[in-house]
Amino acid sequence: MSIPTIACGVSRMPVVGFGSWQCKPGVVGAAIEHALLNGYRHIDCAPAYENEEEVGEAFTRVFKSGKVSREEVFVTSKLWNTYHRAEDVPTACAKTLADLKLNYLDLFIIHWPVCMEPHTGQGLFPVDGNGETMMDSKSPSFAETWGALEKLVDEGKCKNIGLSNFNIKQIEEVLKVARVKPACLQVESH
Repeated sequence: MSIPTIACGVSRMPVVGFGSWQCKPGVVGAAIEHALLNGYRHIDCAPAYENEEEVGEAFTRVFKSGKVSREEVFVTSKLWNTYHRAEDVPTACAKTLADLKLNYLDLFIIHWPVCMEPHTGQGLFPVDGNGETMMDSKSPSFAETWGALEKLVDEGKCKNIGLSNFNIKQIEEVLKVARVKPACLQVESH
């Protein structure tokens, strides 16, 4: 299977990818492995999907087999809403890289333009005593988060950085401060 590619920052990104959202534990690894061995070369991941460790195990098996190399696969992951503070961005990326068993990401994108309270121990969606979502009390700006992502590019942890689910006004806010321009805008659509 030959899949066309398009420019994505400093890379070429296959226009068709295999997403790991809603893949169940015990199934996602086999699905990723099957996809890679049958021609998919773009794998879309995210910590919010809660399956990156199993995806990483599949990457290890496939790359170790020699049938597909790491360099042939474009891997996207995302920065979750509780990691938008500049000091938390490297930690989030390091966890993703460890879970995926990779040395770098081809694309690391801000999953949503929403900042939730970090360090609550409540997982993906921290809530207060009334059951309301806890927004980040420090309200980090897009500029703060973007600057931290640019450092990851400088360090070789990510080849490209981008956005997901941002509107035009939010994109323009990032573009005003971006030294490294967003490589893409991924949008969820049903």
